[in-house]
Amino acid sequence: MSIQDTIRQQVTDNAVILYMKGTPTFPQCGFSAGAVQILKNLGVNFAAVNVLADPEIRQGIKEFANWPTIPQLYIKGEFIGGSDIMKELYASGELAEMVADLKAE
Repeated sequence: MSIQDTIRQQVTDNAVILYMKGTPTFPQCGFSAGAVQILKNLGVNFAAVNVLADPEIRQGIKEFANWPTIPQLYIKGEFIGGSDIMKELYASGELAEMVADLKAE
C-alpha cells in the first residue's frame, strides 16, 4: 500500500482526523496545540496522526491535500484546512455545525 493509500484510508476510516506535530496530549507546535484545543472545545472525538513520527506521512499528507502546512483537519473524508482556517470556522460557528452530529456522548 502506498503512503497515499494509507492516508486515504485513515481519512476515510475516521470521521474526524487531525494530522499534527506531536500528539493531542503533547503537541509539538503552537498551531497543533491550537487545533487540538478547538476540537476539544467542540467536544468531538477525533483521531490524530503525529507527522513527526513518520517522515513519509509528513510529506505525503502535504501532497494528499496539496496543502503545504501542518496541522491539517479532515471531517467525514473532506479536507477542511489548517489552523488558521480552523480558527476562522470555529469563531464563526461553522466548525461546530460540521461536527454537530459527531459529538462525543
